[in-house]
Amino acid sequence: MKKILLLPLLFFTIHLSAQNPSDEQQLKDLIQNSFDDIFSEMNIDKLDTYFTSDFLLLEVGEVWDMERIKSELSSYDLQGRKRKNEFEFIEVKIKDNTAWIAYHNTATFIKDGEVVGERQWLESAIAVRTKNGWKLDMLHSTRKSSEE
Repeated sequence: MKKILLLPLLFFTIHLSAQNPSDEQQLKDLIQNSFDDIFSEMNIDKLDTYFTSDFLLLEVGEVWDMERIKSELSSYDLQGRKRKNEFEFIEVKIKDNTAWIAYHNTATFIKDGEVVGERQWLESAIAVRTKNGWKLDMLHSTRKSSEE
């Protein structure tokens, strides 16, 4: 009788895990989607979707708050290029409602179907779990030299 009861419970648990991506995958998706929407599509309206209201970006030695990010994005011109973001995740650590993520970030710039540039960074992020899911609270970005 116990075996009969355990079988439906096992299938229910597998079904739930298949529907809900793990926190680690949600955090990786948060990084990917935020870069795609904000830094590739330049969609300033998405800042609140991905970032906390007091988010900070430590960008190559400078501190960017939300106002600075909005200003930079508003003035940035991709000059007809598309930006494709790729990430190699080093580690994701989660403790309660806080997580940190370390990763390599590569941005490839494409114009008229041709690669016209690439930039690489070593980055880390802190995310917090909110009532609306994970949001980024801070990013730290160190540009890698092109010789690496």
